Amino acid sequence: QVQLVESGGGLVQAGGSLRLSCAASGRTSNIFRMGWFRQAPGKEREVVASIIWRGGSTYYADSVQGRFTISRDNAKNTVILQMNSLKPEDTAVYYCAAKVGAYLEYEYWGQGTQVTVSS
Repeated sequence: QVQLVESGGGLVQAGGSLRLSCAASGRTSNIFRMGWFRQAPGKEREVVASIIWRGGSTYYADSVQGRFTISRDNAKNTVILQMNSLKPEDTAVYYCAAKVGAYLEYEYWGQGTQVTVSS
């Protein structure tokens, strides 16, 4: 079992930056991929970015390409989402998630952290 604890959300003006952190604990050796998702009210949850835990390969949604950066600290079992040039459209609850090696879906999820971007 993996536990995920998120932090770093808040209120920021358009054009500003936020840094989200997700600390993983438990059976972290099983993690294959970690990702950040977001969900705005009335909208579907969407993937923002993800990273292969050991290899470091990254993926970004088109909507955040060039503005967001995902990184990880394997020793600290932490994944970071650095969000720059924030837009009001980025307003959502952001979730950290972890996928174990032999499992197709993201199985473990954090509680979510609110990101609000004002215009």
